[in-house]
Amino acid sequence: MATANMSIPTVIPMLMRTPDSEADHPGTSLTAEDKAALYRLMTWLSPSFPVGAFSYSSGLEWAVEAGDIKDVATLLDWLAVMMTSGSGFSDGVFLAHAHRCMERSDIGGLNVIAELSAAYVSSRERQLETTAQGRAFIEIATTAWNAEPLTAILAQINAPVVYPVAVATVSAAHGIELPLVLHAFLHAQAANWISAAARLIPLGQTDSQRAVAGMEAVVGETGARALVAKLDDIGGMTFRADIAAMRHETQYTRLFRS
Repeated sequence: MATANMSIPTVIPMLMRTPDSEADHPGTSLTAEDKAALYRLMTWLSPSFPVGAFSYSSGLEWAVEAGDIKDVATLLDWLAVMMTSGSGFSDGVFLAHAHRCMERSDIGGLNVIAELSAAYVSSRERQLETTAQGRAFIEIATTAWNAEPLTAILAQINAPVVYPVAVATVSAAHGIELPLVLHAFLHAQAANWISAAARLIPLGQTDSQRAVAGMEAVVGETGARALVAKLDDIGGMTFRADIAAMRHETQYTRLFRS
């Protein structure tokens, strides 16, 4: 009986090695402070961070019911305006100014920002949305991370602390740089709007990611403007979105709280 020829595979040993220092890959290491900042931002602004963001749509629910938003293209048109000329830009400006006040330990200035941002809402439900998330963010972030000096400072703020101001004060107290915080916050805001739209239109997973990709440049441009804006630059041109937020309050059936 013939014997089949069987080839024996050649085993080539491979050396697996972890770089010992930055010299192995220059310019790629993170400092301990960088790692902590990135870890906390990714945690605090994750959809899983329990501030209840999933239960708010910022008026998108009425816009979908009214037919203003019906697909990815109309969603992106709506969100781009909200981000550049509505609550996205305004919240970004409030965040930037509150962060700087916190860095300077300027309690008076922080109170001014808190009062102005709490008043700068177009509907009762929008007020509920931003103040409820602000309270939840501060309570959870200060409980999970040691923040005794921060707690003492927050006790001196006399107005409701809305969500962007809450993110600003906590992140500044942890020494996280403003440009990183601002960009991450606006990204999270856009992502939450898209998550709400995905359930309302509805959108599939691929179209949802197309929407996220479509907002990338808008978020970057809005963050750059908000970073250098003065409080006097705050203003809105999103009349239809404001009407949507107001009419959501009297919708007969709805999934979201705003």
